[in-house]
Amino acid sequence: MPVALLALAIAAFGIGTTEFVMMGLLPEVATDMNVSISAAGGYISLYALGVVIGAPLLTIAGMRVRRKTMLLSMLALFIVGNLLSAFAPTHLSLLGARFVAGLPHGTFFGIGAVVAASLVSRDKRGRAISLMFVGLTVANIVGVPLGTLLGQAISWRWTFGFVALIGALALLAVSVLVPRQAKPAEASLRGELSAFKRTQVWLAFAVVVFGFAAMFSFYSYIKPLLVQVSGYTPLGATVLLALFGTGMTLGTILGGRLADISPMRTLYGFLSALAVVLTMFTFTAEHTVPVAINVFLVGLTGFAAIPSIQARILDQAKEAPSLGSASIQSTFNIANSLGAYLGGLVIAGGFGLIAPSWVGALLALVGLGFALLSGRLDRVLPVDRSQPATEVHGRHTAPAPRGGEPSEVGHSAER
Repeated sequence: MPVALLALAIAAFGIGTTEFVMMGLLPEVATDMNVSISAAGGYISLYALGVVIGAPLLTIAGMRVRRKTMLLSMLALFIVGNLLSAFAPTHLSLLGARFVAGLPHGTFFGIGAVVAASLVSRDKRGRAISLMFVGLTVANIVGVPLGTLLGQAISWRWTFGFVALIGALALLAVSVLVPRQAKPAEASLRGELSAFKRTQVWLAFAVVVFGFAAMFSFYSYIKPLLVQVSGYTPLGATVLLALFGTGMTLGTILGGRLADISPMRTLYGFLSALAVVLTMFTFTAEHTVPVAINVFLVGLTGFAAIPSIQARILDQAKEAPSLGSASIQSTFNIANSLGAYLGGLVIAGGFGLIAPSWVGALLALVGLGFALLSGRLDRVLPVDRSQPATEVHGRHTAPAPRGGEPSEVGHSAER
């Protein structure tokens, strides 16, 4: 695999750390800012809002800019957002800083997925995308625990300063290792948005909203479940969060390999498996070893479908791969919010801490239904022969026939 994927993974590691570390530092930040825990929850919500808004707007704004330049610009904005967070003097300024830090998230991953896919042949596309997202999952194993410990031992401000330093390292790595991308063809807003007239694009978004809300309905309340139901200490629950991150990492790698074989079957398989392992908490939640295995399996099945859905949107939003891929990131954050809301709803309704896993299982089945509908449309709709050329290995290539490889038809991309 190209070494450029390492640069993208480093950036994903930094972005994943800043997204999730606030959850571990919330009590310390709330105390320092003299606000309640519920008010401090805005630091998480404003980051997510930044992702949802920034992904489509920044991608559209940069549609005529070279993709490598866009990646570097997004990393620069990421560094600024984290430095603003580190030095924020008030509650309101920290809310604004977190919003700024979230703005480049979706655009970076959206364009990064397109660049990763362009660096390899089509039959290795899923693995290339998964290697970039491995950085995001490793953040949950290494970056978030270390950032939390740093914030608790010294100050939460040092954590965000450290994340900004990771961003600077990623900026250097992308600058040196990622090849210069060819200048985009003449693009227009109408042309970019035309891809969103396609039913399959909206079905891909629906799969993400419901399929990944399934995991977040459980993950949002995992710590109280492990402490209050499974009997783990807070430290033991933190260790299991790292186990969850390990499952995410292995699932992403496995999902990338399977996506190269059949992205739709991979979606079907892992959404079905996610529904099963979430249902299993009914039987494992009160047993320390089985629940640990169950937590690992949710991480494994919950993230294994990400390379497939990214590859799917690259195929279905051919006229606007960067915008479609970035919009998927916005959709992930909508899924995050929906899952957390529905999980909290059943807890507030008195159904207990195991109930969000049942909600998640139902959401996974809804996501599976949309995936099956999308696969059905693949079989009944005519094949689109107007597919534009794509870049592979830095070459301009024509679309491949079914089951075949793309053929070189034009100039080399600038490097």
